[in-house]
Amino acid sequence: MDTVVHLAGGARDQARATVEELNGLASFRLLRAAERAGARHFVWITPLGATPHHPMRMHRAKALAAAAIEAADIPTTTLAHSLIYTPGDPHLLWIERLGYLPAVPLVGRGIARTQPIWAEDMADAVLAALQSPEGQRRFELAGPETLTQREIVRLVLAAAGRRRRALPLPLVGLRAALRAEETLAGPTSLITWDEAQLLAVEMLSARGTADAEALGVTPRRMPAVLGARSRQPTSSAPSDSA
Repeated sequence: MDTVVHLAGGARDQARATVEELNGLASFRLLRAAERAGARHFVWITPLGATPHHPMRMHRAKALAAAAIEAADIPTTTLAHSLIYTPGDPHLLWIERLGYLPAVPLVGRGIARTQPIWAEDMADAVLAALQSPEGQRRFELAGPETLTQREIVRLVLAAAGRRRRALPLPLVGLRAALRAEETLAGPTSLITWDEAQLLAVEMLSARGTADAEALGVTPRRMPAVLGARSRQPTSSAPSDSA
């Protein structure tokens, strides 16, 4: 095996593994297995802004994995990414379903910023990163726009042909509600607190699209991918008042 590409992870506990095991310990084990097998390149992805003190469990676990991978004995490539999305993915589908309500709840105030990158552009960057392994490399992959959670919700609903008011929800109350739902529904929960936080934490790169372009990828804007460009409400529209 010449190259190992590690894309696995998740913000939800599984039946036989916690978020910490899925994102931290499993990454460390896979790296060590790659070293033992004589692999010459280890490529993996991690969220932008992940630190050991991050509010999200997944980000904390990824930060610990990053420390181990940076000290690897083989060349590694870290692809630190902003919010990855594609039409119909679980997060966007969740927003679309909320669009059937009179008002769409936001996680907190809805002001957390990300630079969304389309999954297809992310995949192209991963393929490009397989070339010319040398030392320990890191690329920050982000889309061409900086959008708040509120703006992303507006775009997703516009693509679905809906206009709704945004309703900010206090994080304390939302966390309690989602924790209760997790307790009752278990693995079948529609969305967990950890997953909901993905829209409430900032994932930004000061380099913007520069690293993606260095890999030969020009990320597309989110409205163009979702087909929401012509239907996107303006900032003064009633749907933005909450």
